[in-house]
Amino acid sequence: MNLISIKEFVELTTNNNPDINPKELEETLRAVLEEKEGGARCMNCGSPIWVAGSALVGSYMCFTCLTGEADGSDDFEVLG
Repeated sequence: MNLISIKEFVELTTNNNPDINPKELEETLRAVLEEKEGGARCMNCGSPIWVAGSALVGSYMCFTCLTGEADGSDDFEVLG
């Protein structure tokens, strides 16, 4: 995973998806990150959740369960 700040992720995501509200995305990312830091786990397999993906789809899941891929080295994960 490539670590990225919440603000950077919001900017990249909303530039590529203009229908996404930046303020709402930032609020959701902060809430999901707080849940992860509190121990939230993937509802499918129990692994740590993927904050970036979970915030976008609205379900607490890990990278593999959300994407079906094992290698997330080209994808982003947000930090507080």
